[in-house]
Amino acid sequence: MGNRRARAGPNPGLPESLAVDFGRVGVWSGELRRHADLGEVAEAAAVLEELGYSALFLPGGAGGDILERSEHLLGATGRVPVAPGILNVWMHDGAEVAAEWARIDAAHGQRFELGLGIGHAPSVNAVEPGLYRKPYSKMRSYLDELDEASPPVPPERRFLAALGPRMLELSRDRSAGAHPYFVPVEHTSYAREVLGPGVLLAPEQAVLLETDRARARERARGHLERYLQLPNYTNNLLRHGFTEDDLQYGGNERLVDGIVAWGDESAIADRVRAHHDAGADHVCIQVIGVEPGTLPLEDWRRLAPALV
Repeated sequence: MGNRRARAGPNPGLPESLAVDFGRVGVWSGELRRHADLGEVAEAAAVLEELGYSALFLPGGAGGDILERSEHLLGATGRVPVAPGILNVWMHDGAEVAAEWARIDAAHGQRFELGLGIGHAPSVNAVEPGLYRKPYSKMRSYLDELDEASPPVPPERRFLAALGPRMLELSRDRSAGAHPYFVPVEHTSYAREVLGPGVLLAPEQAVLLETDRARARERARGHLERYLQLPNYTNNLLRHGFTEDDLQYGGNERLVDGIVAWGDESAIADRVRAHHDAGADHVCIQVIGVEPGTLPLEDWRRLAPALV
């Protein structure tokens, strides 16, 4: 597909590669996927739409009910796009996903954008030992499956989790663009250089409403801890100016501050703006530091006036 320029029309900022308008700031939330009370999840999704957040992302993890949960969010809202961030390609048959995507998208006003990713070796191999191998080749073959399905999932209706240069190039050439996760602003600048203009770039940004420096960094390290066990993320951080020392003991202050935007509403808005200035089309915030099993409605409400 090559590099594409931004489109003309009602929203000239919408990447030409993308058929669904994500807007500028959305929400990435594990609780929208995992929370046990579906009624509360539906109410939360409706509140997020009313507050003005422009897209909803939910994690795919190691398979499971990601498509069902996505449809649940679509049914609870009327305008915002919904996207898995991401569906794990090792865990879902491509032809079945294409058929379900077409059904769900048609039923909900063409608001379902399909996020795809290769996940992480430890979680994938925990399901089936040795399954995770040649991830780049796996993603290419999975995109082939989506292309050959009846009906296919068009490139403009899918995006890829992408960190390194090869996967970023693949996201540029065979999808609407890239959804990097657990990245500093420096990665957003780098990703935009690789993608070129007119291609979706939608990084996730962890945010924490905490102004006390010590408490903020302590809580942020709790978020960083499990990701620093995953080579996909640590290798990416090392490519973008961090060192092995930065990654030790849950991350030093430099790493914590680079990955988590903490402080008041203004400080978090500044970080989101920095991603936009670095080339992001859309930034999806992930509120961290809340009790597991809790939908962070208060934080979403507090942040909305500053972000949307």
